[in-house]
Amino acid sequence: MRPDANPTQLGLSWDGPGLMAGVDEAGRGPLAGPVVAAAVILDDEHPIAGLADSKVISEKKRERLFDEIRAKALCCCIAEATVEEIDRLNILQATLLAMRRAVEGLRLKPAKVLVDGNRLPILKVPAEAIVKGDAKVPAISAASILAKVHRDRLCQTMDDAYPGYGFATHKGYGTQEHLAALRALGPSPWHRRSFAPVRESGHGSGGYLNRNMP
Repeated sequence: MRPDANPTQLGLSWDGPGLMAGVDEAGRGPLAGPVVAAAVILDDEHPIAGLADSKVISEKKRERLFDEIRAKALCCCIAEATVEEIDRLNILQATLLAMRRAVEGLRLKPAKVLVDGNRLPILKVPAEAIVKGDAKVPAISAASILAKVHRDRLCQTMDDAYPGYGFATHKGYGTQEHLAALRALGPSPWHRRSFAPVRESGHGSGGYLNRNMP
């Protein structure tokens, strides 16, 4: 029997004792690069001012909060699902895999997990999905910041290795600049071949890597 592709877990109707972890992801929509997830358990004794959805705060503030979260949280974990896993599983299942890895990588085991969005990874602890949770729950806000900053730094590394695509600027999203580079250069090893704009870029199985091989 095939496992349910859309697993569900009962929402939490109680506020029991124990640690709570917030979980969020970055990078579902881009055409290139891994999808990143983070899990954070905040320390009530060391509150962090300014937590919010990572998309609505400046890059400079995200960088500052990234360091503060890492310093003050009880524990946190950043995890990824690779481009190969995205192409093999699909982006939704790869995102849920990255989320599960982030939760399982926490040094402390949470009593419950709150996840941004409307889908849940399969976890061994009670979990609840919260739509727009990155704007409502501080631990999810913190997770969104860790995931976003980590992935943006990866995009700089991608840009250094494969110049010409503009990864450092558009972070892998399908901008006009990125689509033009895809047409000119073909896909790089960081591109998600299962995504239509990459698949239809006109270079078949070739691309940047093959074009530059002797």
